Amino acid sequence: MTSQVTVGLDGSTESTAAARWAAYEAELRSASLDLVHAEEWLENPPLAVSTTEERRHWAEGILRDTADELRREHPSLEISTRRVGGLPALALASAAEDSDMLVLGSRGFGSIAGFLVGSTGAATIAETERPVVLVRSADETGTPAARDRDRDRGPVVVGIDIHHPCDRLLAFAFEEAAHRVCPLIVVHGWSPPPILSYAPLLDPGVQSEMAHGFSTAMDEILSPWQDKFPSVAVEPRVTTGQAAIQILDAATGAALVIVGRRIRHSAYGTHIGPIAHAVMHHAAAPVAVVAHE
Repeated sequence: MTSQVTVGLDGSTESTAAARWAAYEAELRSASLDLVHAEEWLENPPLAVSTTEERRHWAEGILRDTADELRREHPSLEISTRRVGGLPALALASAAEDSDMLVLGSRGFGSIAGFLVGSTGAATIAETERPVVLVRSADETGTPAARDRDRDRGPVVVGIDIHHPCDRLLAFAFEEAAHRVCPLIVVHGWSPPPILSYAPLLDPGVQSEMAHGFSTAMDEILSPWQDKFPSVAVEPRVTTGQAAIQILDAATGAALVIVGRRIRHSAYGTHIGPIAHAVMHHAAAPVAVVAHE
């Protein structure tokens, strides 16, 4: 399979930031870049377009202008453009079926309220098993929140649950750190059972023993990956507290934050999960959601 990065474009500042981030990512991977416009991306598009012909010209203009700009910034990058129809989430998921990842824009609300992952973005994450990266815009020019020079300095952060298989998540995290030649921070957050709140009165070492056991398990999980990626500097963190908060704390200044979404085939639909949901909405850095068993 040819390496490819797909990005969704809708004419918004956020999608422009996503396209710029995706172009950088494609270069890191020596991949091509596929710019995709889903016809019904927004219920209220940025411009008033009333007829099918006007919508087509508007969409083609977005794709053409973005591609031209990215070709100027990345002259060696192979860039293609296309329009897809159908329900936006399904159309974007289908468009990225053979890609390394799908990149989407995400709207900022500020440091307190966090970020908005729109209905299309959330639905697309649920519809695809490809990694989906959500990119914030730092300003009204469509500049990604993490600029290129910051990506060279910041680490990749991944949150894992040591009690469940996470090979697909770790494979993506190690590959990203290797592409960027940056450290990888692996976070496992845990909270003691309520009964242990009284345990230190009886045995001060109970919680320390549990933490040591989790650290040992973390080392065992990471060992084969460190052997496979010897150039990646790994910092394991087993911390006490809510997992999402620990991941967000570690994500300050990160180049990329990675969380998992378990693949569940249910009559009630796909569930993103509370930890991934919290990180998606509150991390300032780009967030990759990786589906895994």
